Amino acid sequence: MRKLLRAYLVLGSTNCRDHPLRVLEEALTGGITLVQFREKGPGALTGEPLRALAVQLQAACRRRGVPFLVNDDVELALEIGADGVHVGQEDEAAARVRDRIVDRILGVSAHTFAEAEAAVRHGADYLGIGPIYPTASKADAKAPQGPGLIRELRARGITSPLVGIGGITTETAGEVIRAGADGVAVISAVTQATDVQDSAARLYAATAADLRP
Repeated sequence: MRKLLRAYLVLGSTNCRDHPLRVLEEALTGGITLVQFREKGPGALTGEPLRALAVQLQAACRRRGVPFLVNDDVELALEIGADGVHVGQEDEAAARVRDRIVDRILGVSAHTFAEAEAAVRHGADYLGIGPIYPTASKADAKAPQGPGLIRELRARGITSPLVGIGGITTETAGEVIRAGADGVAVISAVTQATDVQDSAARLYAATAADLRP
């Protein structure tokens, strides 16, 4: 699981400069190791167009052997046979999602030690920690907490795989890894890049294993 979190891409039709499939294919070529389909916000797809895009993106991931997760929508994930689900604190309870998806990957967002501890107890395979830095990708994002939150979780005994998220760039990814994260999750750093493949490759390079404490 830790290796899969190294260069984690979150994308949907609302945050890509180009068609999401083209963005994803370039990002995968650049070295992205895990993909989360997050279709939310103004103009987000619903119904059959949503499902069709999910199937397209999942197929691209499968061709590269990269796991494909769905954000929040357990029904969609089960319908298309996704590799897992990621949920936030305001989404369906992690314990219930764990029961529904059985042995698929479960990721849970956490913003505090208490949330992280509960997510681990309820069966999370990894925790998404953040927002680390200010981000414009989520209108409802909480206040950024910096890499110090990851250090705190490690110091207080959270040993589960952790991925930092929120405003992370190729320039700041190393700082997040040095704080104790196993990887970084990005949206705009890749989906809004003029050269998606290069951005993904630089992100992968910035999360080198030898940076970890």
